[in-house]
Amino acid sequence: MNKSRVFTLPFRVYFQDTDAGGVVYHANYLNFMERARTEWLRTHGYSNAGLMKEFGVVFVVRSLKLDYLKPALLDDMLEVTAQIKEIGRSRISLLQKVLRKEEVMVEAEVHLVSVSVESFKPVSVPEVLRNQWKD
Repeated sequence: MNKSRVFTLPFRVYFQDTDAGGVVYHANYLNFMERARTEWLRTHGYSNAGLMKEFGVVFVVRSLKLDYLKPALLDDMLEVTAQIKEIGRSRISLLQKVLRKEEVMVEAEVHLVSVSVESFKPVSVPEVLRNQWKD
């Protein structure tokens, strides 16, 4: 798999993303990463709705590990990344980061599973995507 390709989504921190002290609320990093994964998927020609319609699959989060390293603040301009670490038959592991310039604020490893929209049971990652993600 091509692990060198890193997708980056620029993102500004708005008031709604912060707590009373102007610091990004910890759970909002999950939203930032979800948006980056969604836009990353679009760069490969598919939306989540398109995957559901064309292949009858959706990617769901199976597990994740987040390391909060530094706080992001109101009005910060951030970059949220997504990079493939590994692909199994129905599983995709991604590395994600939230950066302010070169400074890493949050690191995460996200494990997604391709599931049927009808049964929510694991199914193979669509071959067309698997082929795009190969070296």
